[in-house]
Amino acid sequence: MSLGDIVALLRGGIYQVIILAAPLLLTALGVGLVVAILQAATQIQEQTLTFVPKIIAILLVLAFLGGWMFTQLGNYTIELFHLIPAMAGIPRA
Repeated sequence: MSLGDIVALLRGGIYQVIILAAPLLLTALGVGLVVAILQAATQIQEQTLTFVPKIIAILLVLAFLGGWMFTQLGNYTIELFHLIPAMAGIPRA
């Protein structure tokens, strides 16, 4: 296995992390922005007012996209397991 292969593995891992985390992070960002605007407009500065809606929104996104996320992660893990013989220098059958 060459250095280029290792870099490709790392790049693929980072890509998977970004793809899997993006829906959750964007949801938290959007909900936080909406709540912050509402807090600024109403001058209510309650900390739990920002926390609870974010948690609910993230749980909803996980409920809708959890299966897809698990499938993506599973496929990537299977791909990594198939590469183990090549990493050890064993030719594939």
